[in-house]
Amino acid sequence: MNINRKVAAQQTRISAADLAYNRVHPLHITNGDEQKFRRVVNRKNMPSYLASFTKGMPHCEMTGLVLNPNDFQLFVKGIDSGDPRDFIDTPLGPIAGTEETPDWRSNKAKKAKAKVRAWESQGAGQTYDLEGPDSHAVTMPPAPVIGSDELIAEMGEVYAQALLRDIPFTEIVNCKGKVSCKYTAPGKTKSITVNSVLKELNQLTWFKSDNCCSLNVNEVSRKRGTLTGQTAFRGITPGDEIGPYISQFLLVGNRGVNSNDTINKRSHGFISYGAIRADQRVRYAKPCEDHMTHWDEWLDVQEGANLGGMESYENKPAYRFITTPRDMATYVHYDALYESYLNACLILLGEGIPFDPGLPFQQDDYIDHQQGFAHFGGPHVLSLLTEVATRALKAVRYQKFNTHRRLRPEALAARLTKHKCLGVSEIDTMVNALQPILNMIDAKNPQDSKLKQGNYLLPMAFCEGSPMHPSYGAGHATVAGACVTIIKAFFDHKHPLNMAGDDTTAFVPESDGSCLIKVPVVGGKLTVEGELNKLASNISTGRDWAGVHYFTDYIESLRMGEQIAIGILEEQKLTFGENFSMTVPLFDGGSMRI
Repeated sequence: MNINRKVAAQQTRISAADLAYNRVHPLHITNGDEQKFRRVVNRKNMPSYLASFTKGMPHCEMTGLVLNPNDFQLFVKGIDSGDPRDFIDTPLGPIAGTEETPDWRSNKAKKAKAKVRAWESQGAGQTYDLEGPDSHAVTMPPAPVIGSDELIAEMGEVYAQALLRDIPFTEIVNCKGKVSCKYTAPGKTKSITVNSVLKELNQLTWFKSDNCCSLNVNEVSRKRGTLTGQTAFRGITPGDEIGPYISQFLLVGNRGVNSNDTINKRSHGFISYGAIRADQRVRYAKPCEDHMTHWDEWLDVQEGANLGGMESYENKPAYRFITTPRDMATYVHYDALYESYLNACLILLGEGIPFDPGLPFQQDDYIDHQQGFAHFGGPHVLSLLTEVATRALKAVRYQKFNTHRRLRPEALAARLTKHKCLGVSEIDTMVNALQPILNMIDAKNPQDSKLKQGNYLLPMAFCEGSPMHPSYGAGHATVAGACVTIIKAFFDHKHPLNMAGDDTTAFVPESDGSCLIKVPVVGGKLTVEGELNKLASNISTGRDWAGVHYFTDYIESLRMGEQIAIGILEEQKLTFGENFSMTVPLFDGGSMRI
């Protein structure tokens, strides 16, 4: 054994550990809403947890709030201790029946004989990792508070996305779409178009006002102006507003196994995985089928009814290219979290997009006499995508459970629906500001005898609603930020992306999703960086289209994922003998050199 090698290996690990240790652990600051809203329970002035994630616990049938505030305290105790026994002690499911055989209220849950869903990975944020930033070394700013202009805007946006879920993205961009669903309530039919929805969103103060003087630095970084068809419901990173809504990486395929294999064209949408291939088309979910728009069904889901897997699908066709927001919601319902980034990386490798100029082995073989593979090659970047994803999930779990515990949009919609019996001024403020959009939702939703004063429940794309963990941050968005940052670090991010022939044309689905067609690019030219950023936004806000996240969940989680990826790359650089650099473009503009 070479003792010098043994010592050098140890020293390299120590150096990486020192680099991680010297990162400042920031303060984790909440918005204060968890303790702000209070009610009298058993003659005690206790928090109502109106703004907190309480899904899975028993709830009050009248208000939709957690039935016993002490249950929430048990929930937090388990999160803080990380002891599985504390979670076992936390009440799960409805009061009636047992956890094994719950007594549900809705016919849907009864007919399905639904089981109770457990909470998901509450203790993951307390684990340790041997690479990258510790889960406590990255953070997210406080979420928008109840009643704020920003939360009013992003809740209005989630409602709007539910209304427009079955309109093709190409029609949303061109402001030509019209909601075509048949309303179930007699006399409530109303014409709802993309233009009418955008008009009401643009009346909200957050989108209407350009004044940022009263905003803090985090709010300013998220501020958006007037929405148009080209800018609405998109991300805010470089490249997001250029070209079609859907990233080329979610539509196109790459070439066959070698230069002689001409069976695949980019427009076919097949991605080569070695000698096999994956199809970019998604399962075609039944249009206009939304869920949790009846109070009893909503309440059962809040108490943990597992109604997952009950959505319906079309068989003619069974699959199609991502055409509508519902298709996007279906993709992010069942994806393997990092799969779209793995696909994007395979497309870039198959297209021969050059690596970052600072990486070694970029010259012709007769000059370098070495090719990248195990390091600075395809397997290196592909394996890093999966490696960074798991660390992103642990970090975001700390934000979700240990820090913010933000309620999901489906729960906030119920607060707006029940605003008269809650008697909370901040909720009343939101209802007043959102009333035109709430009227559209009420027109779309079915009549419900338990919601006589307006049905403002959020129409959900998923039968089971949100996952069993809080809203802020978002797992999909954190993974998106981490994985896309890895890809941008390896590839020449300024390189033109010529998937449809050149960087001034792009593919979009035909109106029925059956094939891809070419269109001119609006707003600039396509680049690797721009379409990767758009891919991250598509996947992240795809969860907004489904109704399970807010806009701030996307952007702040994306930024945190970027920090995690950069930390891993910084530590990995210590392990290589080659003299190299990576230039990483950042989501907020500019770049950093590793």
